[in-house]
Amino acid sequence: MTLSLSRSPVYLSAMGMICALGRNNPQILANLLAGSREGMVLDQHMIPGKNLRLGKVTGPLSEKTLEEKTLLPWEQSRNNQLLLAALTAIRDETNRLINNFGPARVGIVLGTSTSGTLEAESAMGEYLSQQHFPAGYDFRIQEMGDPSRFLARYLSITGPAYTVSTACSSSGKVFASARNLIHSGLCDAVIVGGVDSLCRLTIQGFSSLESVADGYCQPFSENRNGINLGEGAALFTMTHEPAAIQLMGVGESSDAWHISAPHPDGIGAKTAMLAALDDAGLAAEDIDYLNLHGTATPLNDAMESQAVMQVFGPHTPCSSTKSMTGHTLGAAGAIEAAFAWLLLSDLNQQRQLPPHIADLPKDQTLPAISLNCDQAVLPSDSPFIMSNSFAFGGSNVSVILGKSS
Repeated sequence: MTLSLSRSPVYLSAMGMICALGRNNPQILANLLAGSREGMVLDQHMIPGKNLRLGKVTGPLSEKTLEEKTLLPWEQSRNNQLLLAALTAIRDETNRLINNFGPARVGIVLGTSTSGTLEAESAMGEYLSQQHFPAGYDFRIQEMGDPSRFLARYLSITGPAYTVSTACSSSGKVFASARNLIHSGLCDAVIVGGVDSLCRLTIQGFSSLESVADGYCQPFSENRNGINLGEGAALFTMTHEPAAIQLMGVGESSDAWHISAPHPDGIGAKTAMLAALDDAGLAAEDIDYLNLHGTATPLNDAMESQAVMQVFGPHTPCSSTKSMTGHTLGAAGAIEAAFAWLLLSDLNQQRQLPPHIADLPKDQTLPAISLNCDQAVLPSDSPFIMSNSFAFGGSNVSVILGKSS
């Protein structure tokens, strides 16, 4: 096969999501613009003796699949239930793409960092107490590749299907990978996104690093002391067929500064943002809103505000949405790109931007980037939004979406 080197535009023709802000696009957008923290619930079970604010998907997730298909033992995870919930909103579009192009010409690229770890924890607990695993337990439930493998089997897709796992940048990086599948000629369409579910491994791990907030996280606040964790999923259909919202650019970097701390000067973050602008053929002043990584840890907020000031200056509207969803780890890149998709969509008729939810005062030692958006709105003519995701080990990505002209 001769691979194409085409750089033709790619579009995100449909999007579905589930997270602490809701279970469908109109509900999520309304709560996002209202600055709702209703999904940030208190949990007393993940760390014994400690109350934590977590961004949870509350209420039951259906145990039935959309087509009443039988799930294999290693597919019956909360992660995959979240994927199915996100799939609901894009099911008509996935059917159309599969019918139009054929199952071998549709790919899947997803990001995750937990996969079925929640179920593996429960199984290990039974093993330690009973000296045997639960009946039907299969270790494949916790493999990082399981979400893409599951979705490919569920949708009877036979094109390329794989999972990216680079911690908190996982489902931001999938946009570049999926686009490459289309540009190379291997696929005509790709289902792209991310998913992560809450589990004790990550929550207790971040707690051991003293990175978990005592209450609500407070990005860029003088009082910030750590993150809230969350869960959710977001899925897109990416295709070369023109649609309302376009993937404009993706920028990646790997500064490898430290296994868990970002480069203090934000070199990796700055490199990723500049690379995304270059990939999109845009200047910094073309970006109308920036969704910050904004974890509310002292080091992340310090380095990101420096990098943003160096690239954009003090006037580009920006905010962190993690105070409303929690940090969804491997799903964060896709979920926050999905917020950008919603803000650019016709659902956002007033062209509003999400508020920056944190207590006062702001940390005056940080560069004065334009938090709270100052009542800014998206311009009516072809706006552009960037979303940042930065991970342990210096694995960074910035994604730019735009409204097609």
